Amino acid sequence: MVVKSGIVLVGVAAVAVLMAACAGEGEGAGTERADVRRGGASEVTPAEALAAAAPPRVTIHNLVDVIPGLTSGTMPEGEGDFAELAQRGFATIISVDGATPDVETAAKHGLRYVHLPIGYHGMEKARQLELARAVRDLPGPIYLHCHHGKHRGPAAAVTAAVLLDELTPEEAVAVMKKAGTSPHYKGLYACAERAAPVSMGVIDSADGSFPAVAPMPGFISAMAETQLIYERLKEIEAAGWTVPAHHPDLVPVAEAGRMENLVRAMLDDPETRKHPEDFAAMMVASLEAAQAMEDALAAQAPRDELSARLKALDVSCKDCHLAYRDNRPMGE
Repeated sequence: MVVKSGIVLVGVAAVAVLMAACAGEGEGAGTERADVRRGGASEVTPAEALAAAAPPRVTIHNLVDVIPGLTSGTMPEGEGDFAELAQRGFATIISVDGATPDVETAAKHGLRYVHLPIGYHGMEKARQLELARAVRDLPGPIYLHCHHGKHRGPAAAVTAAVLLDELTPEEAVAVMKKAGTSPHYKGLYACAERAAPVSMGVIDSADGSFPAVAPMPGFISAMAETQLIYERLKEIEAAGWTVPAHHPDLVPVAEAGRMENLVRAMLDDPETRKHPEDFAAMMVASLEAAQAMEDALAAQAPRDELSARLKALDVSCKDCHLAYRDNRPMGE
C-alpha cells in the first residue's frame, strides 16, 4: 500500500488579460494576431508579457484524503493543475468521469492516467473490483477524480477502500458526506453501504489492463462534454457574460453553439430511442433551451436575460438527470 500524501490544496489565482476572439468557421476556430514589427523586432504587448509571467492557474479543489495514498478531488485541467499534482507527489491519476482524460499533459508532468468511468447511478461489481485493483497495484500516491470531486469520485474511492478492507462501510459513507456527495445519488451511496472486504484472489481476477482512455459510447461522451460546456458558460456568466480573463480562448456564443450541437446529436443518437418517449421530450426541451441560450448570446441580450436562459438550460438538464441518470437501477 502506498504512503499517504497529506494534501492541503491552496488555489493559485492566475492573472490573465481579456482578449477579443475573432470569428471563425468550425468548432476549433482560433484567434490570430498579426505581429507588429518596428525596426525588424516583434513587439510584445504588455498584456502578453503579463500573461507570460503569470503562474499557471490551479483549479483543482475538493480534495479529500480517503485512505493513506488515495485522495479524491476535482478533474485537473491545464498545465497548472497537473504541475500541482506532480509537485504534491502524486504518481497516478484515476478518472471515473466520462470525459476523455488529458493524458498528454499528465504525461508531461510524469503522471500516469487511468480511465475507469462510472455513472451517477453507481458501479457494477466488475468496475468496483477494477478500481480496487487499481488502487492496490498502481504506483502511488493516487489522485482519483470525477468532474466536481463531490459525487462519483469519492464514491469510487471509498468503495475500493472497503473492498481492500481499508474502510468500513460506515466510514466510507462518512467520507462521502465529508466530500459533499449529495444524498440525491442513492446508487452511489448504496455502493459504499453494500461493499464488503474481498480476498486478494478476487481482486486479482479483475481486469488489470488499466486503459489511459476507456472506449466510450458516443452518447456518454456527449453527455460528459455538455457538462464541461455548462461549467464554461458559468465561468462566462461570472465574468459578466464576457470572455473570462483566465480563459481567453472561450467565445461565449461559440460555447452555446457547441452545447446545442451536442444536444442535437444526442437527440438523434440511437441510445435516445432506447428510452421512453418522455426521455426524447426532455431532450427536445434541452435542445430548445440551448438554442435560446445561443440566440440570446448572439443578440447580445441583457445580462439578466442571459442568466435566465442559462438557468432554464440547467433546469432542463437536471429534470432529465433526475429521471434517467441519477437513479438508474444499479447493475451487479
